[in-house]
Amino acid sequence: MTASEAGGGAGRHGLLRALAALDWAIGAIEKGVIGGAVLLMAAVMTGHVLGRTFLGQGIPGTTEIAELLIIIMTFIGVSYGVRCARHISMSAIYDQLQGTARKALLVTICLATAMLMFYFAYLALDYTTTIYERGRVSGALTIPLWTVYASAPIGFTLAGIQYVLTAVRNLTSREIYRSFTEKEQYAEVPVEGNGEAGTGTGQQG
Repeated sequence: MTASEAGGGAGRHGLLRALAALDWAIGAIEKGVIGGAVLLMAAVMTGHVLGRTFLGQGIPGTTEIAELLIIIMTFIGVSYGVRCARHISMSAIYDQLQGTARKALLVTICLATAMLMFYFAYLALDYTTTIYERGRVSGALTIPLWTVYASAPIGFTLAGIQYVLTAVRNLTSREIYRSFTEKEQYAEVPVEGNGEAGTGTGQQG
């Protein structure tokens, strides 16, 4: 191995370590926000039911709180779905390809989708800014709506970053990755007629 090859390998590993740290940080944000929203919703809904049962009055604005939390979970969940490679994909053409062609198409899809996510983030940010300037608040609890709708540009931006990370991962690795951390896998399906297992083209997850 030449010095230039060794330096290139070290540089690639350094890049992957830095991107892995970024992926971990994004994952921590996603899990914290989604987990916190779920726990808060569960606590509010439980408190509301207990209040109505034992005190005759529930927590005011419970329905509104649940609706706002669902908005947050939905948009932050977009990024989390991409990170875990659990997003819906149209793979009729992709499944017919192998090797370099397959990876090239995946990288192209990731970069194109990343651009789309960033464009959605721009539109969502513009809408959130408009909501902020108009001073709109929720009906029952008067919560500033921009604080909730801000989850849209944040979620789309994080999703775009995840797609970029996936593209870079595939460009710097021999294996094919569906996300930065999830390798592409194939499920074994039975062959019709003899019950033997064969290699299918459907990906797990």
